Amino acid sequence: MDKSPLYEARKLIAQVGKIMLDRNLTDLAGGNISVRVEDKIAMSPSYAGTRKFWQLQPEDVIVLDLKGNLLEGDGKISREAPTHLKLLNSFYPQGKAVIHAHARNVMVFCAANRTIPPVLEYAYKFGEIKLAKYARGGVYGEELAENVRSALDGQEQRMAKQAAAIMVPWHGLFAIGKDLYSTLDAVERIEVNARSILFAQLLPGGEGKLDICCADLAENLKAPGGDGE
Repeated sequence: MDKSPLYEARKLIAQVGKIMLDRNLTDLAGGNISVRVEDKIAMSPSYAGTRKFWQLQPEDVIVLDLKGNLLEGDGKISREAPTHLKLLNSFYPQGKAVIHAHARNVMVFCAANRTIPPVLEYAYKFGEIKLAKYARGGVYGEELAENVRSALDGQEQRMAKQAAAIMVPWHGLFAIGKDLYSTLDAVERIEVNARSILFAQLLPGGEGKLDICCADLAENLKAPGGDGE
């Protein structure tokens, strides 16, 4: 059995896709996963959700070179590939894995074109999840890729430590991290943080107190004994 790092990356991408669907971190209509292994990139194929239901086998995961040329796999290259290639070429070696997610509660903020402040201790290290400038995918993929890269610029330290993330309005979340395990963990933390904001505002007296909660969290984490960022 193939135990090479590239095969293990393809195997892990297949596993992560199913986990993301099961945990509402993406949906059938979208989402992509990629991992850079030296000079090659393993990536989930197009229609991984709508035709494969995220029930991928390692062999279904395509392999590209750093320019995006297909080396292995029978699947079609995703329309999101330019963004994955841009990020994994621009931020390597700090960033080695990328997830584009349609996380259920994060998508509410994408639809409203609003940033996500950290309101939970375990999401604080990712900072405020900001918005990249909008561009469509597909034929506009290169513009989208550059917008996402630009929005993540300067967050290399977060990538090297765990992961960094941004949103594209009306599109979804993009996260890049030191490995796929860390990036998946970041996506779920950000999603739970987003859900907590939405539900906290429904509590009696909850609306309008978000800024106070964020300030209190920051103050406590910067105090002696706090985790900080």
